[in-house]
Amino acid sequence: MNIAFPIAMALSTLLALNIGANNSAASMATAYGAGVRSKREAVILIAVFALMGAFLAGARVIKTLSGGLVPESVLSSHFDLVLIVLIIAIFFISWANIIRIPIATTHAIVCAVAGVGLYSHALNVKKFIEIISWWIITPFIAWSLNYIAGRYLYFRVLRFLTDRYSESRIRRILGFLITLSGCSIAFSAGSNHAATSIGPLVGMGLISPSFGAVLAGLGMGLGAILLGGRVLETVGKEITEICTLRAISVELIGAILILIASVFGIPVSLSEITTAGVIGFSCANQGFSATAENRHVVRIALFWFVIPFFAIGASYALSSLSFKYGVTAMLGF
Repeated sequence: MNIAFPIAMALSTLLALNIGANNSAASMATAYGAGVRSKREAVILIAVFALMGAFLAGARVIKTLSGGLVPESVLSSHFDLVLIVLIIAIFFISWANIIRIPIATTHAIVCAVAGVGLYSHALNVKKFIEIISWWIITPFIAWSLNYIAGRYLYFRVLRFLTDRYSESRIRRILGFLITLSGCSIAFSAGSNHAATSIGPLVGMGLISPSFGAVLAGLGMGLGAILLGGRVLETVGKEITEICTLRAISVELIGAILILIASVFGIPVSLSEITTAGVIGFSCANQGFSATAENRHVVRIALFWFVIPFFAIGASYALSSLSFKYGVTAMLGF
């Protein structure tokens, strides 16, 4: 246990930093793309509200990833399996940060846990299928609602505002709403994604869920501040032009969907939901063909599809090798 704790804490911290850079940073990409917030303002808000969300509302998702998919007894008795989960997640998320893709970090960690569960014959298949169904439904809802907003509501809302308020009043209204929506989605990111980095440690019994939530929130916030600017650029500037109203729509819809998932203890992808919303507006404004030909959209979709399969396969293969060569015994756990 002595060697397990520092190794697991170091890997979990590294994972939280990368999640903050990739996934949480995407929560402010729409507002950054709209020119409402600077990079510095965006990442500071992410840091504060991700921590709040992790501490106040992260317990249910932590419970799912610490024992809902694979029994806690499996994780607590096989430290090598926890290492495998953390290493696979860190690899994919770090890679995504380097090439500036808003990868679905939740997919990487959940599928890594699933691969471990498959090898140890301990996977809760029903829960895994439930989680996957949320991964399909939530981005589709985000895409659909933002497509409808961009296609049928955007100009009507603009006319409503310009007919009733002065330009300065409109700026104040939109400024308040964009701050509200951005803080909401950063809070929801903390509530849902704290479990992604800290769940395996809680499953091992190394730390309590509440203490883990605080550590994860701090790590995500620091990662957003230090490394989040690159992903902000990709999602906020390189898919489609985003004005303030569109940013508000993407963020509020995303925040609501993620908070609902957190209430049910389901780990979902913030970057997937947010980016799906941006793509919905792109389809409404530029058309389906132009959006489908956007190289950034193609790369993002490819990562979303491929990574779950790679994560499960790599986790299963490494689990097999670990058991074959007795890695847990070598580590003295």
